[in-house]
Amino acid sequence: MALPPFAAWRFAGAVDGFEVVYLEPGRLRGHTSAVEDGRAHAVAYEITLDDNWRTRSVRVSSDTVSGLRTTELLSDGQGRWTVDGRPAPRLDGLLDVDLEASACTNTFPVHRLTLPVGKEVATPAVYVQAADLTVRRLDQSYRRLDDDHFAYRAEGGFEAVLTYDTYGLVLDYPGIAVRFA
Repeated sequence: MALPPFAAWRFAGAVDGFEVVYLEPGRLRGHTSAVEDGRAHAVAYEITLDDNWRTRSVRVSSDTVSGLRTTELLSDGQGRWTVDGRPAPRLDGLLDVDLEASACTNTFPVHRLTLPVGKEVATPAVYVQAADLTVRRLDQSYRRLDDDHFAYRAEGGFEAVLTYDTYGLVLDYPGIAVRFA
């Protein structure tokens, strides 16, 4: 099923703001603007994916009162990464990227994996923080509850039941974002 040409979310809870993403086969271009803990950031990103929904390249820019920062991540699709042209063995084995500034990136594991109801799988990801573009490993997992709902768990004790639409895009990410277009 072809993805819609765009999607948009309102951030609510820990962060106040918006995200808009333009979707093409194998490519996502997105923008977020948000305020968190009294600090504003505007993030632009472009992500390319292979036919199996594995992240192949990520370019992220973050604009804050401290100035503009940009980082680029490349993956061979088998779990080996470079960050700004340098090998990043600390990220070995990771297939997905998860942008702190994006509700959309929670779609990658859901598209990539075919889980039976009740099955949980660890899906650690390359995590890129919004304000300073720190890149690190994020331990997380997804458990399929039914066709539209996945229980999501991330390090630090965060848990939520994410609701997805027929395209596999997040509709409701409790405490984080709600899709409105």
